[in-house]
Amino acid sequence: MTTLDLRVKRPLKSIKETEWSAWTSEAKVIADMLKNSGLQDKTVAIEIGVDAAVLSKVQTGQARLGEQPMDALMDACGSEAWLHYWLVKRGYDPRVLRRMESDLEKENRLLRERLAVVEHEREVELRLIRDLRVAA
Repeated sequence: MTTLDLRVKRPLKSIKETEWSAWTSEAKVIADMLKNSGLQDKTVAIEIGVDAAVLSKVQTGQARLGEQPMDALMDACGSEAWLHYWLVKRGYDPRVLRRMESDLEKENRLLRERLAVVEHEREVELRLIRDLRVAA
């Protein structure tokens, strides 16, 4: 028998580049995620399946969350700041990474990119025609 994943997934909030410099440790990032979520720590602890005391220790750097609670924490807080922290720490730019796409999402993205190129070319052609009419 399989268990249902009843995890709460809040909408993701954008992470400003200015926040990156304030992150001096993983504990600071997690504390910021919890603070910016607007939720009580107890509520988040229940949602991610850990004791509130453990979550408190995580915020001070006295404990660390495992893989599943950390994943649930990002969903509960609506923030992937922890992921951004580690990308920046490892020398990656989180602004240029993108989520994995399904085939349909990839096709949609490629079509949008191609459409943007065609629209730009069309603008250039219209400008040229307008300039030729003015010159004539």
